[in-house]
Amino acid sequence: MSQPQKGICAEPNLHALFLMFNVNDGQEVCIRQLLPKILTIFDHYDEEHYEAMVSGVVAIGSNYWMELYPGHMPELLAPFPDFSERDRSAPVVPADLFIQVRADRADICHAMGLDICELMLPVADLVEQVKGFRYLDGRDLTGFITTPDNPRGMKKFDVAIIGDEDPDFSGGCYMHVQRYQHQLTQWQQLSLERQQQIIGRYKDSGQALADEQLLPDSHLSKTRVTDDNGIPLVLLDQSMPYGDMKVQGVYFVSCAKSPVTFTRMLRNRILADKNGLYDRFLDYTTAETGAAFFAPSIQFIHQFAKQ
Repeated sequence: MSQPQKGICAEPNLHALFLMFNVNDGQEVCIRQLLPKILTIFDHYDEEHYEAMVSGVVAIGSNYWMELYPGHMPELLAPFPDFSERDRSAPVVPADLFIQVRADRADICHAMGLDICELMLPVADLVEQVKGFRYLDGRDLTGFITTPDNPRGMKKFDVAIIGDEDPDFSGGCYMHVQRYQHQLTQWQQLSLERQQQIIGRYKDSGQALADEQLLPDSHLSKTRVTDDNGIPLVLLDQSMPYGDMKVQGVYFVSCAKSPVTFTRMLRNRILADKNGLYDRFLDYTTAETGAAFFAPSIQFIHQFAKQ
């Protein structure tokens, strides 16, 4: 299998920088040549500051892929799913490139971001920059532990990295990105019991509530999805909190070998079931962006830089 980009399955970090670019018209050859240089930036900072646990990912937007790599399409690549119902929606805000930088030092993330922007800005516009950070002992700003059931160890690669099922794109990964803004004032007015009912977990430990206590419209219930054969579907969640004293939320980044997992989760959360139930957590957080990407293998990026 081709080598996946290191940042896809990297261990959690203290800091992150999320960048999105839209490429100027007619710059596809230049972009193909620049992407390996971005990988070189990741490698350089990883070698120079090994203690910072540096990693990075560069991914290409689903709407831009065929412009950049005409004739070479990942089998399941599709636009970001467009779901909405009543006041719940997942707005689609596509971008051509998504670059995720992570490290255990904020200054290293900043320095890498500067180097990347120096490369990109002559041929692309920076349309979003968000700084993520680890909060307390790995919690969301709601106070609940972030992704307590995330795959660990080699299981990450089984979940996130394409293998023989699409051999031309082995080592690649489907990524979905959303920026959510939390309504923390309203959230904090809820009792601990009600917060736990909405999330479906105990706040202190992150452990799932017992089946008899778990509500069908809890966040946990609505994110438990299966394939057509009833087998549970899992994704790798690389989300991190972001914010300042005015705006707080979570920058959601999912990684999977198939986009089906994310699409089913998002549908399950937004669209009410036959009993009118949806993910109640959406009453307290709002998606403001949404985009679909594909992160090709390192070999793929280098191979097509020469064409």
